[in-house]
Amino acid sequence: MTKIKTIKDLERIKNDLRSDMDLNGGRDNSEIPVKIKVGMGTSGIASGAKDVMDFFTEALEKRNIEAVVSQTGDMGYSYAEPTIEITKTGAEPIVFGYVDVKKADLIIEKFIKLGEEVDGIIPVNYRTIDE
Repeated sequence: MTKIKTIKDLERIKNDLRSDMDLNGGRDNSEIPVKIKVGMGTSGIASGAKDVMDFFTEALEKRNIEAVVSQTGDMGYSYAEPTIEITKTGAEPIVFGYVDVKKADLIIEKFIKLGEEVDGIIPVNYRTIDE
């Protein structure tokens, strides 16, 4: 096991772990125009989040839409599961609640492709650890 002696050692380990956990084989995701996080906490999974995640992964690929789909833990909206967070380049993240496969299809067609609003947006009430 590597000993941590300095802050730089800790940062190096953090960066190595992030690379190992990257779902896209270490690819730099900063240039991907759409990032989708699916809430896969216990209540999300119980509400159908796995089906939603699988749908997004397959549908975006079939429609040739460049996007990264990843899972995250509970976003704090258990009452509105399944929940997803979509971040478009240069925009603040948008969280949608009560997302099933039908709503996911609508989100792809209207929000992602056309930039139109879709019902079900939940106001973000949290901050990341980096902020």
